[in-house]
Amino acid sequence: MRVLVTGHQGYIGTVLVPMLLERGYDVVGLDSDLFEECTFGDPPVVVPSIRKDVRDVAPGDLDGFDAVLHLAGLSNDPLGDYKPGLTEEINYEASVRLARLAKEAGVPRYIFSSSCSNYGAGGDDMIDENGALNPVTPYGVSKVLVERDVKQLADDNFSPTFLRNATAYGVSPRLRFDLVLNNLVAWAFTTGLVYLKSDGTPWRPIVHIRDISAAFIAAMEAPRERVHNEVFNVGRSEENFRIREIAEMVVDVVPGSRVEFAPDAGPDKRNYRVNCDKIQRVLPEFKPAWTARRGAEELYAIYQQVGLKLDEFEGPRYRRISHIKHLVESGQVDGTLRWTTTKEPALSVPARLLP
Repeated sequence: MRVLVTGHQGYIGTVLVPMLLERGYDVVGLDSDLFEECTFGDPPVVVPSIRKDVRDVAPGDLDGFDAVLHLAGLSNDPLGDYKPGLTEEINYEASVRLARLAKEAGVPRYIFSSSCSNYGAGGDDMIDENGALNPVTPYGVSKVLVERDVKQLADDNFSPTFLRNATAYGVSPRLRFDLVLNNLVAWAFTTGLVYLKSDGTPWRPIVHIRDISAAFIAAMEAPRERVHNEVFNVGRSEENFRIREIAEMVVDVVPGSRVEFAPDAGPDKRNYRVNCDKIQRVLPEFKPAWTARRGAEELYAIYQQVGLKLDEFEGPRYRRISHIKHLVESGQVDGTLRWTTTKEPALSVPARLLP
């Protein structure tokens, strides 16, 4: 089975690709690789790839694939807020166009990496896939619009599935430090402070990136009738926490750390608790293995191993928005976030060298 993974050089993609290879899939990647200088630890696994912005995909790029796993896009709210027009262009318009091209090319499966950010200001009650969508950021709005428009493309020959991922955490070759658990453990390790930038009251569902990757694989391998045009919250219902509860967990994991609130810490309008029972009921093959506590321990161990420094994870190397601004200001990418010069693929570890 031949699979195209867009965003294969990103935070989730660099974890998903090796998992697909281990299961024997023929994997091709598509990524403009804006974060090639942001590798954390071992470099990503190399697979045949198309170095291209998702907005510039050509019809021929999709020929011969059995599935498209679409992860590419501006990956968080700060990036989404940076230039909201670009968020609409990249996250929404390009994603719908990609689905149309996949359908025209005869690709039978299209699995979209959506987000629980769709629920936005969801309140304190548990919400499932039938709940109201209240996105409060350009990022969240873009995900809602993609779901709406791609659902309309579904037919007997084209089967989309939408995975609304909880807030991700976990170690990756393209580690992100703008995610709550990754960030709080990094602050605790480097400064002794579990540094909260909100008042700690909002709810968040969180999920390990290996479990997100396992959900993509389960959805792709499932009988079509189970997943055709369906939406799934990805995570575990019991893994919803208030931000302050995550902070307390980190204090318990990182010796000598304590909680401290930022001077301007206040309420966060993003607040949602998510029911994830559907995915485990419909896709019993999906068996999430991680808990937030175990994830915090994994992160703490790897930060110790590499000797992580504060100026690294808060600076342009690992902070996505800072890195994008650095690329723009240095002239390496233009105002549309396209490279200004032809870029060769970054060096990666060949798949044959995987243990």
